[in-house]
Amino acid sequence: MRFRFFIPASLIIATLVLLISLGFWQLDRADEKRAIEDQIASANSGDVEFVTSVEFLKDKEYYHVRLQGSYVGDKQFIYDNQIVDQISGYYVLTPFILKGDSKSVLINRGFIPWNGRRDKLANVDIGEKLTEVKVQISKPVKRMELKVSETTGDFPVLIQALDLDEMSTIASLDFASVIGLLNPESENGFVDNGSHTLAALKDILAMPFSGF
Repeated sequence: MRFRFFIPASLIIATLVLLISLGFWQLDRADEKRAIEDQIASANSGDVEFVTSVEFLKDKEYYHVRLQGSYVGDKQFIYDNQIVDQISGYYVLTPFILKGDSKSVLINRGFIPWNGRRDKLANVDIGEKLTEVKVQISKPVKRMELKVSETTGDFPVLIQALDLDEMSTIASLDFASVIGLLNPESENGFVDNGSHTLAALKDILAMPFSGF
């Protein structure tokens, strides 16, 4: 008789333990998001700094900074399998070489919907003249690939995950360990990423940042 009640009781206890664990996980996630938002607010409480060397960027996560240099328009990447506001599309990642520096910073120029035409990319051409950009610095986190990226020697290259080492090899450029999110007011940006929530963007891009 006792054994008959033991199995249901065990299942109930296991379910309660699971629910409690999920509750604590949600609380941890909320604390993590608040901590990131606090760091962002703290990082951007002053003036926008003008940075002249890639080496200084590794300590500027979440900061808005100004960079001067040139885009490398013939070495761009298309970061595929992105969903923004239930619309599928891709992010355009363009190398940017700082004036007087040998390293490049990948600049996320924004989101472009596929509009049901995966066989046709939008015009992502960009000039390579000396220019100044305002970006927010983020440290990318490589996410799980939905499928193995099939890269070719033709640019722009379609990628499924952010692997800066592999991308450096493909582009024959020395990429910094951070990525810059372009100010949506910039003339070379696309859809305004800043209108989306921090949590949604963190899941989409696998890199934390806020809007401008």
